[in-house]
Amino acid sequence: MTPSDVKATLSFSDGSPSIDLPLYKGSIGPDVIDIRKLYGQTGKFTYDPGFLSTASCQSTITYIDGDKGALLYRGYPIEQLATQCDFLDTCYLLLYGELPNEQKQKDFHKLVSEHTMVHEQMQFFLRGFRRDAHPMAVLTGLVGALSAFYHDSTDITNPKHRDIAAIRLIAKMPTLVAMAYKYGEGQPYVYPRNKLSYAGNFMRMMFATPCEDYEPNEVLVRAMDRIFILHADHEQNASTSTVRLCGSSGTNPFAAIAAGVACLWGPAHGGANEAALNMLEDIQRNGGVEKIGEFIKQVKDKNSSVKLMGFGHRVYKNYDPRAKLMRETCHEVLGALGLENDPLFKLAMSLEKIALEDEYFVARKLYPNVDFYSGIVQRAIGIPVSLFTAIFALARTVGWIAQLNEMIGDPEYKIGRPRQLFVGSPRRDVPPLAQR
Repeated sequence: MTPSDVKATLSFSDGSPSIDLPLYKGSIGPDVIDIRKLYGQTGKFTYDPGFLSTASCQSTITYIDGDKGALLYRGYPIEQLATQCDFLDTCYLLLYGELPNEQKQKDFHKLVSEHTMVHEQMQFFLRGFRRDAHPMAVLTGLVGALSAFYHDSTDITNPKHRDIAAIRLIAKMPTLVAMAYKYGEGQPYVYPRNKLSYAGNFMRMMFATPCEDYEPNEVLVRAMDRIFILHADHEQNASTSTVRLCGSSGTNPFAAIAAGVACLWGPAHGGANEAALNMLEDIQRNGGVEKIGEFIKQVKDKNSSVKLMGFGHRVYKNYDPRAKLMRETCHEVLGALGLENDPLFKLAMSLEKIALEDEYFVARKLYPNVDFYSGIVQRAIGIPVSLFTAIFALARTVGWIAQLNEMIGDPEYKIGRPRQLFVGSPRRDVPPLAQR
């Protein structure tokens, strides 16, 4: 870390001695105040619910500038990666810090392709779930179970084990997600095919059946690959912080990633695109495009409980850069499938137009976000809404692994142990039973 010339001084009104706190510079972004010695010197903690003002680590992986609407993976703008690289190139970048050259690209793609199979007993593990189980419940179990099948890569402190586990997780996640889908549909599992691209192979495992050949549509494959790239990492969000916190105990990589999958399942995190689709379907049931004006009035009404899902972002105070890319992909997919006149998609495009032009939404920077468009694209491709978050988890796996590996390699890392402001009862004695 690079020390700043500036120092912060913390003073107290009760006469306690003030203390100096060092500052450190980021390569870009805000400086941080180092409070590691605060408790030792003052006997006090900081209070920051949700850690919204706390840097829990130093990282070189992903940088977000929410005010400018910028997202960088290892310094590269997401716009360039999504249009000039594929998902496995992005995986290599996140894992190793640089984009692969031609030979490394070929070797890495081959390595991932050779590990897409899962242990045959995994299908028997699946049978323990009800057929109507949510795919995220199934996926959480399957990812956690990988540690029971691959004992040679469960030591998180061993760099070789971490590298092997990373390749296995990236390679096998599409297979596991497709298996969870096929199990729920009552269809036979489709084995991976190494000659296909990462996204093409996933789509074949999802939609192929033994009774006929499946030829992936290149427009749809490109759309799926872009969805993977745009969701590969997003700095220290809830699920990434969960993976880091879980991994800080020294647990195996598969367990740490399973924890991330479980956290992502929350509707406030990975379920946002599902919520956006559900909103569109509610509007459609209530009259569709003709009733969209009434819906917008309810959204603007402060006394109404109606919310506009898929618009705005907690981090981005400008247009989400991923949304711009996903918007292009969305229109490409709808055009390729001839779905421009599908009632739900016409409704979505009408809502998009209003949000981009209506002063109420523009002033509040409630632009359509990546979840709005990715949900529409996935529905057009034929992916059920219940599987949206599982696909998010598939894409985010590489980010989780890169963050986990970075944490383990950081000499300053310790097991996570947040503090608290205790507001419960002070010490008291247990009264006799008759006096309670």
